[in-house]
Amino acid sequence: MSSSSSSIRIVSLIPSATEIVQALGCLDALVARSHACDYPPQVLTVPVCTAPNLDPHQSSGEIHHQVSQRLQRALSIYRLDLDMLRQLQPTHILTQAQCEVCAVSLAEVEAALSVLDGCSPQVISLQPKTLSEVWQDILNVGQALGVKGDPVVDRLRDRLCQVQRQPPSPHPRVVCLEWTDPLMVAGNWVPELVALAGGQDLLGQRGQHSDWITWDSLIQIDPDVIVLMPCGFNLRATREAAVALSQHPNWRQLQAVQTGQVYLTDGNQYFNRPGPRLVDSLEILGEILHPRGSSSPHPGWERFQ
Repeated sequence: MSSSSSSIRIVSLIPSATEIVQALGCLDALVARSHACDYPPQVLTVPVCTAPNLDPHQSSGEIHHQVSQRLQRALSIYRLDLDMLRQLQPTHILTQAQCEVCAVSLAEVEAALSVLDGCSPQVISLQPKTLSEVWQDILNVGQALGVKGDPVVDRLRDRLCQVQRQPPSPHPRVVCLEWTDPLMVAGNWVPELVALAGGQDLLGQRGQHSDWITWDSLIQIDPDVIVLMPCGFNLRATREAAVALSQHPNWRQLQAVQTGQVYLTDGNQYFNRPGPRLVDSLEILGEILHPRGSSSPHPGWERFQ
């Protein structure tokens, strides 16, 4: 089925869903997106129907404080443009029920639709915790849109196998940080990616939500490699967060710091988005953990100097 010849009208409220829509060949049916949906570049011309209720261009600590304050007061972190939804009359809305901090939640979408007369789209909620659940989400979205998702998933799995690293033991001992102030280790699909890249994730738990840790825990486990992938941060913002992190009095006690094995990544574009580009995330980890002297490394990471 060609989406251009159909009556499908898609609203995507999360970047990963927008990328899934593109992978399925349905991007021309996208009529609105979230403020965070920025890939592929052509979606930037699509109307935006969400906005944050806080300033995302702050330090990690300031963002954490604002988010905590809003959640304690039961205030939404994002707002949804109801007038735009009423005007666009979407047939499908892609949202998430995994993290109320990351994007407009399923509950907020359902509350919005309850007050919109004549608008009854199919709501597809994504909440993957593992790679297999990400692939299943692609299949589910494809089924809802009337297109086959199997070829997309097959190609992604093939790429996954091509970049999988199985170096001799011992594997590098890795900690992936999804937030820096306070410290949070990346969970969900990230420990799987680390294992596929030939590393050993010391703190993240496969299929479990990301969790806060203390500096004492980080120092005690003393990883060989630290990879920073703050949620929602691009490479520049991650670099700024790393500079602030390096001011902590215990920073230089870490083996990874002493050996120059601290790496910065664009978590916003890659690791934080449970969609097709998780395979790119694996490629980044492969280059970090087992460099092969590539003349053209992936642009989504750099070593912290």
